[in-house]
Amino acid sequence: MLHVIENAKQGDRQAFEYIVRHYTAMANAVAYEKLHDFQLAEDAVQESFTEAFLHLSKLRAVEAFPGWFKAIVIRQCYRIMRRKHHRVVPYGDVTQSTEIQVSLTDVIEKRELQQLVQDSIARLTPNMRIVVQLFYIQGYSLQEISNFLETSVPVLKKRLFDARRKLKGALPVADLISVCNHLYEGGKGVLHIVNGDSVAAKLRQGIVQGDILVWREVYPHGPVFLDPAVLDNRSVRAQFLEQTLGIPRLEYIQSSKMQEKTLADFNKYEEVVLWFEHDLFDQTMLCYLLHWFSEQPLLKTKLNLLSIGEYPGIELFRGLGQLSLEQMETLSGTWKSIGTKELDLGRAFWKAYASQDPQLLQQLLNKDTSVLPYAHDAFQCHLSRFPSTHNGLGIVEQTTLEMVCAGIHSPYELFEHVGNKLNNLGMGDLQYWHILKEMSQDPYPLLQIRGLKVFPAYNSASVSFRNCDVVLTDFGNCVMDGKEDWVAKKGIDEWYGGVHLQGYFPRWRWNSTLQTIHDTGIEV
Repeated sequence: MLHVIENAKQGDRQAFEYIVRHYTAMANAVAYEKLHDFQLAEDAVQESFTEAFLHLSKLRAVEAFPGWFKAIVIRQCYRIMRRKHHRVVPYGDVTQSTEIQVSLTDVIEKRELQQLVQDSIARLTPNMRIVVQLFYIQGYSLQEISNFLETSVPVLKKRLFDARRKLKGALPVADLISVCNHLYEGGKGVLHIVNGDSVAAKLRQGIVQGDILVWREVYPHGPVFLDPAVLDNRSVRAQFLEQTLGIPRLEYIQSSKMQEKTLADFNKYEEVVLWFEHDLFDQTMLCYLLHWFSEQPLLKTKLNLLSIGEYPGIELFRGLGQLSLEQMETLSGTWKSIGTKELDLGRAFWKAYASQDPQLLQQLLNKDTSVLPYAHDAFQCHLSRFPSTHNGLGIVEQTTLEMVCAGIHSPYELFEHVGNKLNNLGMGDLQYWHILKEMSQDPYPLLQIRGLKVFPAYNSASVSFRNCDVVLTDFGNCVMDGKEDWVAKKGIDEWYGGVHLQGYFPRWRWNSTLQTIHDTGIEV
């Protein structure tokens, strides 16, 4: 959106028309809150856009546009209030017939229901009322509302939670389902797709109703294909996961088939809710599912998304598993509808991630991806895992060496500190143990793990790490100083999404200075 506003400042009329479409509903909500008259609110918004267009060149910082435009809307409202008069609607406009034949009883019931909901919303405090209107009825994201109202996202979440609790006490759940978009907890006709068993266990304790599907995948590790269900693709991936993470090949294949069977039956549900976090681990799953749904006939099934990257009171948010039952309950019902934009972008991200050309992903990251607010940072972090142009280390290996240099020598503490610093990866312990193993193996090890008998394995406790000590080798110190290139010395055979890097001079490298993927033009 920022680049659109910048273009509009330069006189691009099409860009300004896009801004009008994007902000109209939000501005109408703010104006109605002041004027309590829909027609007057629309007049105020029209005049506000005119004023904004005339003075947009005076806006110094494009990121200040939401608050700047909101101030214009409020100023126009006060002008109208000073000259406010009663409006008369022409009789012909009221009695004009339509070609749509509907039941008079249905019309009356719908209007009564709408009025009941509007009356209940009207009894909320002004702060609650406007965020309910913008979030549930107009469909804006919390970040968009935050920018426009200049109110933090955690505060908005608290207002939504309090508003939902009050509305549910005043209205039957069925009424909210009929009139207000997803202002309820969900019913038995809902399939919730989540990222892990701990989240599923909490949701099953009365937080939501319906069925729960745990999507078990580790797309940031190993070969990824556009269609993972193809027999040859699945076989390649299953073999890699067994060799590197110890996940039994047959267990992986059976689990994949079972979850895909449940997914294929999604049309028997009225709604599907995707629960996914901000990190690469979750965003790859989310984008795969959006890609998959984009190719299915949805029929009457509604798709919804609850995407979260923070929670009030939690300084470092790692995932939904951190939340208590009470905290999880505040999220129930706050999901948003998934539309064409989300499906299209999810499909684009998955195609780029599964491609053999990482520049496709780089090009996608240069576009506006705000419709999936966490995807950009997650996939940018993915590209930083490629071997660097500086010393052949990816971001995980580089951060690990830095932590060891800083005095952290326990494998468990390394996993914790590296995981916290690279929070956008959402890296699991098995993934990290594999990386640590690669870093400590001959030839040209970067690390020495003293006291290690065997690396932890799948479905087994990591007791072998209890008394281990991790130190840098002399070669590791040289790589840290940029005097040696790890990949050029040791060679590489790793997968990064759909990219398979092999040899001593891989084609793709990460330029950490420019924050871009670099094509070396060679691969030997």
